[in-house]
Amino acid sequence: MRTELLMLGLSVILGLVQILLPTWTPVSLRGLRWALGPRDESFPQPSGLTGRLDRALHNFLETFPLFAGALLAVLVSGRTDQVSILGAELYFWARLIYVPAYAAGIPGLRTLVWLVSVLGIVLVLIALL
Repeated sequence: MRTELLMLGLSVILGLVQILLPTWTPVSLRGLRWALGPRDESFPQPSGLTGRLDRALHNFLETFPLFAGALLAVLVSGRTDQVSILGAELYFWARLIYVPAYAAGIPGLRTLVWLVSVLGIVLVLIALL
């Protein structure tokens, strides 16, 4: 399996994990009956750890389509090389580190890790162009 495809698959798994993480707190606060129901009553905006995990998920959902689109274009065009591999690896590993970095609320670290993930997307685009 190509390294780029492996990083894409692992990124999808990471996305699924990130979808599950912020759901634990509302379910534990409201109960399983609420979770299985229509959820008609409003739930306050999440804060603390749950809020940070929710914001990390939304950030992933903003960057992942760009990464996936660029990576798939590289793969389809046959323009894979060491730059595309490095870009794919940087994106995945930075996104993996981003979740606990954001959850911990360490000032500056989240932004630095995010920049590394964006650099990964840029490297994939460089390989494409």
